[in-house]
Amino acid sequence: MMREILFLAHRIPWPADRGDKIRSHHILKRLCEIAPVHVGTFADDERDMGFAEAMDGLVASRHVELRSKPQWQAGLEGLVTGQPISVRSFASRSMQNWVDATIASGQISHIFCFSGQMAQYVPADFDGCFIMDFVDVDSAKFESYAEEGNAFMRWVNRREGRVLGKFETEIAARANASLLVSEAEAELFQRRTAASTVMALGNGIDTGFYDPEGHYKKLHPPFPDPLIVFTGQMDYRPNIEAVSDFAQHAMPVIRAQHPEATFAIVGRSPTQAVSDLSMLPGVQVTGAVDDVRTWLAAADVVVAPLRIARGIQNKVLEAMAMAKPVVASLAAAEGIDAEHGQHFFVEENVGAEAARVCALLAEPSSGLSIGKAARAHVINHYGWRSQLTPLDRLMGLGTDDPQ
Repeated sequence: MMREILFLAHRIPWPADRGDKIRSHHILKRLCEIAPVHVGTFADDERDMGFAEAMDGLVASRHVELRSKPQWQAGLEGLVTGQPISVRSFASRSMQNWVDATIASGQISHIFCFSGQMAQYVPADFDGCFIMDFVDVDSAKFESYAEEGNAFMRWVNRREGRVLGKFETEIAARANASLLVSEAEAELFQRRTAASTVMALGNGIDTGFYDPEGHYKKLHPPFPDPLIVFTGQMDYRPNIEAVSDFAQHAMPVIRAQHPEATFAIVGRSPTQAVSDLSMLPGVQVTGAVDDVRTWLAAADVVVAPLRIARGIQNKVLEAMAMAKPVVASLAAAEGIDAEHGQHFFVEENVGAEAARVCALLAEPSSGLSIGKAARAHVINHYGWRSQLTPLDRLMGLGTDDPQ
């Protein structure tokens, strides 16, 4: 019987300004339509802490902590306890105490856990319905990281992939259902864990917000020359590697044909390696921006040249919703139900990406046509309401349902 829901998320679902927070934000809002929800979550910084009050009036109660544990401490804790470092990064006694007290109230019938790091807070003896949204197969991501870098970091990432994979398997065995962001991720997770109930719950897009005809600030002064845009959190390793590869290897080819072309790297928290790319001809690093739509609207082409990617890339869907031609890598396009050459372009390597961008800049009408088809496709297939429809059935699972 549905009573109240405990929602755990590794990052506060406000503001919905990055991929994981966009997903958790919309899931939380939908759950609040089903039953009273109690939220336990972390803030990355003081800015995020300032959004805690945004949940008041929507949720039944909230516990938001500022996460300040340094990575070296999480690493030591992981080695001592045998746990994944990424899990220890989010370990907190005060969070556990709040979760335990909330469950002890006797009102919680369902727990929805967003991201594997938060599964450590779900008691092993919880007898209600436990839905685990892994989003991506994080252990596979760390295994990919272990293929490069210095010997120490290869060892660290190889260990993290192995230990985290064991953790994912143990949590999936306890959960009533394990959710992944795409069918490809769900199939991979099923193979790795042999969990009994694994399903895809896809990401959606707010097509009213990401609308080329919407109301938002226009870029001023406007770029008079070809503008290529990448959007993303710029302290995230796959994004760093993607823009570095594109800036260093694609842009020289593009500027040979379009000398005034600019590549704008748009996103908050750029690392020094990203900031240094601005010294390259035709590369601009913006840092945080007030509204990413301003840059998407100004773009002639949007690129997503990720070499490592898990799940569905919101950045691709957002650009498509803004009616922009998107040039994506194979990794960035995985899990997106769209057709190459009809809704977006999917290229095998940086050379092919550069060639495709050059072709689009040389023939703007082709980009306009693809962008128009892209937006129509996103509206028809990726609205949040339709994507989250399975939540109604999932949250109706009771303790008598098959485990």
